[in-house]
Amino acid sequence: MTNPFSLEGKVALVTGANTGLGQGIAVALAEAGADVAVAGFVPPTETEAIIKKLGRKFVNIDANLMTIEPVGRIVAEAVAGLGRVDILVNNAGMIRRADALEFSEKDWDDVMNVNIKSAFFLSQAAGRQFVKQGGGKIINIASMLSFQGGIRVPSYTASKSGIAGITRLLANEWASKNINVNAIAPGYMATDNTAQLRSDAQRSEEILGRIPAGRWGTPKDVGGTAVFLASSAADYLNGAIIPVDGGWLAR
Repeated sequence: MTNPFSLEGKVALVTGANTGLGQGIAVALAEAGADVAVAGFVPPTETEAIIKKLGRKFVNIDANLMTIEPVGRIVAEAVAGLGRVDILVNNAGMIRRADALEFSEKDWDDVMNVNIKSAFFLSQAAGRQFVKQGGGKIINIASMLSFQGGIRVPSYTASKSGIAGITRLLANEWASKNINVNAIAPGYMATDNTAQLRSDAQRSEEILGRIPAGRWGTPKDVGGTAVFLASSAADYLNGAIIPVDGGWLAR
């Protein structure tokens, strides 16, 4: 029987995969059989070593997603290096923290440019490639703040709410083209983005007190959901936003 979760013969393109969730997702896709291209401005040395050790092909694409200038080049280089692209994971993201009364225009623009503007235009470039190939999968990385307001992160909340909306819009437009667009909404993960929260003993205790699983998530926790969404097992899933949150939203 064919394994519906196998990614053998597929090529995945993951942004921001040098560490954290992006690395966990890239490695999980490789473990499921995919060759992997990654795009970002920090060399993904560790990720490359892990994926090559798994016997998968690997391509690194140097790109700063603070602007959309490299977007078309990213997809073209992935196709040139690995022959095709079947899966796009829009993982690259950033966060800036300040009270709303003091939040700067630069902190607004920087976060929005990376988290939503680049994600949309990279999806557009990948979507054009998928139409040529007859289909593909897009996985956006949303957040608990796609559902909630949060505090002291206005541009991050706006961008992740936008990711939820864009996920649904693209799913509506592209499902008939055999392109599945869905999102993962990670809960509170032990990554660089939450280092400040985890170092605040009181805030960390408050967060953990609301998570039924009783712990911070890890990149590996998100990897399995990414494999599912990238595989043929999710062929009839369109516009879904799947929380991987230890039960946070259920509380």
